Amino acid sequence: MCGIVGYIGDQQASKIIIDGLKRLEYRGYDSAGLAVINGELKIKKGKGKVASLEKMITPSENGTVGIGHTRWATHGEPNDINSHPHTGQNGKLALVHNGIIENYNTLKKKLSDQGYTFYSETDTEVLTKLIESFLEKDASDLKKAVQLALHQVNGTYGIALVHSDFPDQIVVARKGSPLLLGVGEGEMLIASDASAVAAYTDKVIYLDDGEIAVIRKDDYTVESADQIELSKEIHELALSLEEIEKGGYDHFMLKEIFEQPKALSDCLRGRINAEEGTVTLGGIEGIMDQLVNARRIIIAACGTSWHSGLVGEYLFEYLAKVPVEVEYASEFRYKEQLIGEGDVMIVISQSGETADTLAALREAKSRGALVLGVVNVVGSTIARETDAGVYIHAGPEIGVASTKAFTAQVTVLTMMAIKLGLYKKTIDNKEAKKLIGELAQIPAKIEEILESTDEIKEISNLFSYAPNFLYLGRSYSFPVALEGALKLKEISYIHAEGYPAAEMKHGPIALIDEMMPVVVIAATQHTNDKMISNIEEVRARKGRIIAITNPGNEEVEDLAEFKSIVPETMDVLSPLLTVIPLQLLSYYIAVNRGCNVDQPRNLAKSVTVE
Repeated sequence: MCGIVGYIGDQQASKIIIDGLKRLEYRGYDSAGLAVINGELKIKKGKGKVASLEKMITPSENGTVGIGHTRWATHGEPNDINSHPHTGQNGKLALVHNGIIENYNTLKKKLSDQGYTFYSETDTEVLTKLIESFLEKDASDLKKAVQLALHQVNGTYGIALVHSDFPDQIVVARKGSPLLLGVGEGEMLIASDASAVAAYTDKVIYLDDGEIAVIRKDDYTVESADQIELSKEIHELALSLEEIEKGGYDHFMLKEIFEQPKALSDCLRGRINAEEGTVTLGGIEGIMDQLVNARRIIIAACGTSWHSGLVGEYLFEYLAKVPVEVEYASEFRYKEQLIGEGDVMIVISQSGETADTLAALREAKSRGALVLGVVNVVGSTIARETDAGVYIHAGPEIGVASTKAFTAQVTVLTMMAIKLGLYKKTIDNKEAKKLIGELAQIPAKIEEILESTDEIKEISNLFSYAPNFLYLGRSYSFPVALEGALKLKEISYIHAEGYPAAEMKHGPIALIDEMMPVVVIAATQHTNDKMISNIEEVRARKGRIIAITNPGNEEVEDLAEFKSIVPETMDVLSPLLTVIPLQLLSYYIAVNRGCNVDQPRNLAKSVTVE
């Protein structure tokens, strides 16, 4: 989850590294540091944000080769000593690392017995000194020392290192943690995320697991784990600087909430035809027969993507009449594996790098299942390793709390379910035309919600300091209740729970009193009467009712103390609209509480460690 940046060329490395780290700060912001070679190795690092690191930089850090890091702590608390880069015993080697070295304690004891001294609590310092120990035996080949050290390592890593005796190169390697090379004119960059290099080049090379690369300003070499030199494809980045700037908004999260009409329009463009009642998804056209004959679909994801997967379960079962199971990817590998040929797994990940989701993907593939990916980041590991899939085309999402990725994921799953339903003839062309026509109107309806936010702002002002929230929904609205609660927890630090509304009587109703705001999602026709009964139950116990509902739903409006009205749509598409007020509610509450909306405590955007 940490951010890694490196540069080698003729420009001042520290400036480029700082710029890249600022763009990667959403990946980790406990501490930051850099190492630059300027005759000798120069290190600046410390606890805090990249802005604090920037103030430390002096002319002595102005070399033309260096590496940088912004940290999300795994081993060792966030402090100056534990921050990266870590150095070797003789002060010539510096390394930055994303991942977890699982056998670091064993390696640390072995190195301690050899006379190495350790100052931090990190697994990264152990790896640094392990590499140094091999370099002491053969000081002529930095890459070879790295390869030998990595053969002794169990765990995951994305690493970059520099050495003052090898000032013309940076060595990088990956296993389970993303790294890419940026190819420039007379200069090269490395990063854990393309946004860090987009200002300098649009040509990138994605490293795969087990690969090691040596980069110089004019060239690079990439080798496989068994030391075979590889020819890697150069990809062109479809990423503009405008997309990764705030664009006048106070926070990335707010920008991304308001980008949803455009994001969903981009997601739908060229894929749906309402007049003909067709869906075209190029990434899965070639495997439709396997999808049609699937005995079941398993959806694996984490966090917000898991919630979109829950919506997908309702969609596939209703439209395509296929049994669906939704799994936490983080738990999938610990279950008895009953997946195999004839099963289809859909993995969902905004970044395409989520470690647990990758592990579920690989387990399913190893057992013969067809694995499809629903991801946002083009060229990501999940996109490369799945058998087929569909990009959501939401554009870069920088805010840690996912917003537009959720609605774009649900949009893609909706299109997939309609397409599968047509293939299986579980829906006819008339119904498909109706669904697709309504889906095409969703971006404009989201725009309508975003044009009037006064009600949500008022509600947030009243409840910014509530100790707890309860979110209730039925059917398609249940995953939205979970997502609304998660958003509030993530960025405002208020405890919140999402429940199926009927489950309220099986425990949570004991919590309801005049201090408890209860958000009720009552915007589906087929569950409206039942939701009204649930609202009555909350009201009888003096709960503060906040209703998300449709125009003309007078009974709900009369019973609710507060309301947010969303345009009417088909029940099956309602999550795409009802989630918008909940995103805004969490945002405005977090702002009122003075929370860091884009960088909430203890969280990072992409969970690339297990």
